[in-house]
Amino acid sequence: MLQELEIKALKGESKTSRLKIKPDFEREPLKKPDWIRIRLSSSQKVNQLKKTLRGQNLFTVCEEAQCPNLNECFNHGTATFMIMGQICTRRCPFCDVAHGRPKPLDINEPLHLAQTIAKMALKYVVITSVDRDDLRDGGAAHFKACIDAIRLTNPEIKIEILTPDFRGRMEKALEIFSDCPPDVFN
Repeated sequence: MLQELEIKALKGESKTSRLKIKPDFEREPLKKPDWIRIRLSSSQKVNQLKKTLRGQNLFTVCEEAQCPNLNECFNHGTATFMIMGQICTRRCPFCDVAHGRPKPLDINEPLHLAQTIAKMALKYVVITSVDRDDLRDGGAAHFKACIDAIRLTNPEIKIEILTPDFRGRMEKALEIFSDCPPDVFN
């Protein structure tokens, strides 16, 4: 519970405090048109997937960014996994992922990720991450460890990665990925 409160404190108004044009939180929001409204119901499948993720200490960008399509994707057994923790070292005002000083990398994350993907029987997986400017390689070696673990568990799977800029050390990152490239590199 404490961790949830700590993460919540790193989101929302604290992220918008640096914006030059301040949002008016007192103003009544405009109503969305009927065609854009969706039902936010939580099914047993969604709840089970969330339970599995928490049990493995895994996170999805879907949850962290409060994506309105979360229920639709989770009900279809898809998710974009977010590795390297829940706290980003950058403070982008357009993003709802928490910012601050992240915890050390979870050395078991690659194995837990591979096990969860196998349990979900995915044929295609998307992996992204928070920015980790506190890591010398920006997290490239951790991405590689995740790819290796996934391929060891499921050699036929297609892997797409959406990466940070690895602290501007893209040549080093590409060198790290050279012996285990993903199928799609964004």
